[in-house]
Amino acid sequence: MHKAFQIPSESIPQKWKISITGSPLQDVFAADAEERQKLATLATRLFDKWELSTADQLELLGLSPSSRAMLTKYRKGSAVPTSRDILDRIGWLLSIHKSLRILYPENPEICYSWINRRNQMLKNFTPLEVIKNQGIIGLYRINCFLDYLREH
Repeated sequence: MHKAFQIPSESIPQKWKISITGSPLQDVFAADAEERQKLATLATRLFDKWELSTADQLELLGLSPSSRAMLTKYRKGSAVPTSRDILDRIGWLLSIHKSLRILYPENPEICYSWINRRNQMLKNFTPLEVIKNQGIIGLYRINCFLDYLREH
């Protein structure tokens, strides 16, 4: 992990120290192909709204750079796999989006550009940079950060 992304434990609010016990989706969608198709569509639409590069989209889903064809399949309605990793990732992404819509209900421009905006509370990194550097833990942390903002 890049040193710039290491945050001293004592500076993290207690709320952020909650252990990861499951994604917002948990395992409820794993067996239902129709629901996993909807998740694929939601994720790819969100990526379009966030104006993410193909490489960033693959990285956020935990896919390798050689998996570009999977994004095309998801856009055309193929279901995401039953993998806990990808279901968790999509769950955190949708949770981030939901939080942004709650925080900025009157401003869709901020809602969709926030992921690429530098943030002083994130040591002047963008949320996308934090997520890319920290992987699924970064998704969780950004989600917790938004929960914190919603409560304060």
